[in-house]
Amino acid sequence: MRRLDLSTSGAVLASLLACTPSPASAFYFPGVAPTSYKTGDIVPLYVNHLTPAYQPNNPQLKLQSVYSYDYYHPPFHFCREKDGPKQVRESLGSILFGDRIQTSPFELKMGINETCKLLCEAPYPAKDAAFVNSRIHQAYDLNWLIDGLPAAQSLRDPSSEEPFYSPGFALGLWDGETPMLNNHYDIVIDYHEASPNNYRVVGVLVDPFSISESKRQGDDQATCKGQTPVILKENDDDKNLVTFTYGVYWRLSPTPFATRWDKYLHVYDPTIHWFSLINSAVIVVFLVGMVSTILVRTLKKDIARYNRLDQFALEDFGESGDADDTADDSGWKLVHGDVFRPPTNPLLLSVLVGNGAQLFAMTALTIAFALLGFLSPSNRGALGTVIIIFYTLFGFFGGYVAARTYKFFHGESWKMCFFYTPVALPALVFATFFLLNLFLWGRGASGAVPFTTMLVVIIIWFVISVPLSVAGSWIGFKQAAIEAPVRTNQIPRQIPPVGGYLRPLPSMALAGVLPFFAIFVELYFIMNSIWFSKVYYMFGFLFICFGLMIITSAAVTVLTIYLLLCAENYHWQWRSFFTAGASAAYVFAGCLLYWIKDVSWTSWTSGVVYLGYSALLSALVFLLTGTIGFFASWLFTLKIYRSIKVD
Repeated sequence: MRRLDLSTSGAVLASLLACTPSPASAFYFPGVAPTSYKTGDIVPLYVNHLTPAYQPNNPQLKLQSVYSYDYYHPPFHFCREKDGPKQVRESLGSILFGDRIQTSPFELKMGINETCKLLCEAPYPAKDAAFVNSRIHQAYDLNWLIDGLPAAQSLRDPSSEEPFYSPGFALGLWDGETPMLNNHYDIVIDYHEASPNNYRVVGVLVDPFSISESKRQGDDQATCKGQTPVILKENDDDKNLVTFTYGVYWRLSPTPFATRWDKYLHVYDPTIHWFSLINSAVIVVFLVGMVSTILVRTLKKDIARYNRLDQFALEDFGESGDADDTADDSGWKLVHGDVFRPPTNPLLLSVLVGNGAQLFAMTALTIAFALLGFLSPSNRGALGTVIIIFYTLFGFFGGYVAARTYKFFHGESWKMCFFYTPVALPALVFATFFLLNLFLWGRGASGAVPFTTMLVVIIIWFVISVPLSVAGSWIGFKQAAIEAPVRTNQIPRQIPPVGGYLRPLPSMALAGVLPFFAIFVELYFIMNSIWFSKVYYMFGFLFICFGLMIITSAAVTVLTIYLLLCAENYHWQWRSFFTAGASAAYVFAGCLLYWIKDVSWTSWTSGVVYLGYSALLSALVFLLTGTIGFFASWLFTLKIYRSIKVD
């Protein structure tokens, strides 16, 4: 991460920076211990899937595919071990995120250089040549792993000229007309001497070349010199014989093992993150100030006047005219007999709120763990695994919240509440995931989750999450209901028509844009990480943005509900949920804008997969922010109606 110059007067900025973990100060997840090698020891090179990538040297080249491919996908004809590649054990999260790690025929010996070593010779039929050329045109990257570090290409930040390592390297070159396959790899490995004759890998660079003159010479040697690139003919099988070679070069480095990820974790322009945080913080301060003004000044004055008028009425001072004036001035007291009336479809709202609470707890704890450094990129798949574990365990919390909410609404269909709470959201997510996975299966992409893995996720859900949710619902059901501070009238009060910004769509459009504004910059970088297969590690910024989103969602929803109650509309339950959840519409619009700006799909199936996952992400944001808005409004209404005296 780039260093920022801080003056004495920048104490506030320094404190924010301290909250943002830098790679140098991060510690790794327990169990990720360094591996030491002696001179001549074998250092295994594992291969991962091929992924479409962003080309920093050619920003105009947009992402054209969402599909990743297994390294040993038959049309690539990459060299294999004599007895075939072996799968490397991966975590559940790593599999779900598309990693497919396998062994390779590369032989790397610590400290021993190799200039030109033969891998194999591979023929490319015309059909496979066309497939490979298409992947080169789509800027696919190869992904290797050496001692847990990704093989990278060395780049420079265009704005600061600062060098950094970008994970992955090109399958081939595209000059605008002709695709050229890279068939020679110069592997440069940085190593650190931890103690005499104990070395640790601290950096991996790969410089690929396209050399058509490469020929076999002996069993494991070849010629690696030439100027003519490898061009696969799509109409001639006989001329598509490619010789794959590699060289290995070891460099002693002063970088210790603890900071070896520093050169990989590069922020292109950190000022944009700080600019976004400052803008979001200004909005939050403005909203919180406005809401505080309402709560501390307006409401306090209203409550004092109402209670004083009630006292006068009891003493028969005849202040009814003034009371009417006050009621007209602030109409929220007039709906005290209807404000806690159960909403339409209380079961559905309770289930949504319960699932939103479960999602909120999972998200908050995951970001907190990442902020503390437990989700280091050195522990592949840790993020996905932790998300699944936390969501499963918080099933108890989701069931408890759903039951407590449903009981407050005087719901009677308890069995349905017990059933739908652990089933509704996971079923929606799984159904969407399964349908989109069919497209990946159909294209032979490595990102398709195996059936056995999906079965494991379902078993975890049924065996752990569902019983925990039912137990939480049962405990919530057994506890006493939250009492409303005022009685509810038997006959519903008529709601006067409202216009302008208090109508549902305008109010949601105005309120939803503010929480989105707090997270849109980090959302852009998360989208880049997902679709360009890059590591996201800026959890310090994400933690602050998440907090700002919570405060903004709560403040803007409370303000909207206050204005709604003043207009004598007591239907606040669904309105609060949709008001805060409206930010999801802006998230989906941001995904569409990202499509227009940064991607250009070459197949309609890529567009379907992208839209499907974008819609799923937006639905989860809707559930998360809607739950925040609902609970903020619930606490707000309980607070203000407990403060007045009603006969």
